[in-house]
Amino acid sequence: MVSSSVIGCGETTFSLLRSPSPPPPPSSLSSLHSSASTTAPPRSPCRIQLGRSIQRALRSKSRKESFRPPLACSGDYGIGNPATESPAKALRRILESPGIHQGPACFDALSAKLVERAGFGYCFTSGFSISAARLGLPDTGLISYGEMVDQGQQITRAVSIPVIGDADNGYGNAMNVKRTVRGYIKAGFAGLILEDQVSPKACGHTRHRKVVSREEAVMRIKAALDARKESGSDIVIVARTDSRQAISLGESLWRSRAFADAGADVLFVDALASKEEMKAFCEIAPSVPKMANMLEGGGKTPILNPLELEEIGYKLVAYPLSLIGVSIRAMQDSLAAIKGGRVPPPGSMPSFEEMKEILGFNTYYEEEKRYATPTTSQLPSREVGTEMYSTSQRTQEDTEQRSQVLEAPIVEVINPTYYGSESSRGPFSGLWSRTLRIKITGRDGLERLDLRIPAGLLDNITNIVPAIAGVNIKELLDDASAEVGGKLLLDFNDTMGDRIQVFLE
Repeated sequence: MVSSSVIGCGETTFSLLRSPSPPPPPSSLSSLHSSASTTAPPRSPCRIQLGRSIQRALRSKSRKESFRPPLACSGDYGIGNPATESPAKALRRILESPGIHQGPACFDALSAKLVERAGFGYCFTSGFSISAARLGLPDTGLISYGEMVDQGQQITRAVSIPVIGDADNGYGNAMNVKRTVRGYIKAGFAGLILEDQVSPKACGHTRHRKVVSREEAVMRIKAALDARKESGSDIVIVARTDSRQAISLGESLWRSRAFADAGADVLFVDALASKEEMKAFCEIAPSVPKMANMLEGGGKTPILNPLELEEIGYKLVAYPLSLIGVSIRAMQDSLAAIKGGRVPPPGSMPSFEEMKEILGFNTYYEEEKRYATPTTSQLPSREVGTEMYSTSQRTQEDTEQRSQVLEAPIVEVINPTYYGSESSRGPFSGLWSRTLRIKITGRDGLERLDLRIPAGLLDNITNIVPAIAGVNIKELLDDASAEVGGKLLLDFNDTMGDRIQVFLE
């Protein structure tokens, strides 16, 4: 009998088929750690462990036992063998592996790429965040099925990790649910979350939520399972109920059990109000994985760390608002800086080179080289009137043009703006030999900027600190030019409350 075992390496998980069957994995990270310390010697580095595992598997193959090479890592699902592994199959491997698995929620292709680059094995889409980013509107049922599918397709195409899509309430009755499932399968989702709210729906941790009847809620899950079967897909169905806040805890537990009996792959009760309620939920249908929702910023569910969630019995945990939340705050801070006459400080954003790397510019340039076309001189001859340019004529003309360019290069000379009398325009004389120091201290007391430039380059000052564009710096320099040593020329607070100082040194 061939069974699956998992070799752990930090945050990376490797899968390997071997025989005979290993003992069942520990139920929690803590038990995994304790069993490792008592029953086995300390593990070698990941690279060595993997090599030994391959060696054992190769020996098994020589004994006619089956062998499949391990995947690269949990963040590379779908890359190892894309021709045979669907996104849903990659997600199911995560569900079957030990431990709890964290999944940040993205809202567009870029945020999904960042999740993947951070090393997460999968991610969610957040209806709250997509509605905010795409429409600038609240998550109150205003965004449509078509918009969610379109956004999801952009996300799944941008990454190789499996993505669980927010399918809201299926956008209608059971027939709409079937269409939703088929659309999400075609969009490339590995799984989808289907809830039992009425239309229009509401965000899970906000007011005015209402749910459909028990019978209709269960029928939605059955319709989703039928659509999956009819499509020949293995997409993961996450059954969500919002009845905890709409009705009661008991109702949410009843519906979770009914969803499990109907065949849902993962169960999810949103907005549970305490750790005790979370434990009660995880006791329902123990063989079916449970999903937790850690709503950042003040939801109804207590925020627990992954180890605590695993001890309770959860398998998946979503972080729905982290990325959209920090994006909103970062954009607000950047706009405030620009309005105050500055650009965001270097530490608050990646460099241009880092942004190009994240977006794949360097990869694009490397691949572009494979499709480079011949030079102009190698293109077919052109017909002008009734005459044809011969190859020799074109070659001679190209040679002449190149020689002309070499003989008459174009040189652009940039002259800095000097300040001072005619006699002071030597490269190191007068004010040109002195230095302007520009210092900006934030209202929080932290230093934002401290740099020095030659005093003669006055034009550059307003480029660095546009807030002093209306100040007559030349007049201030005239007053201070005869003084020896440093002098404070400007000291004021801008509209953002930051202190700006300019010294002549």
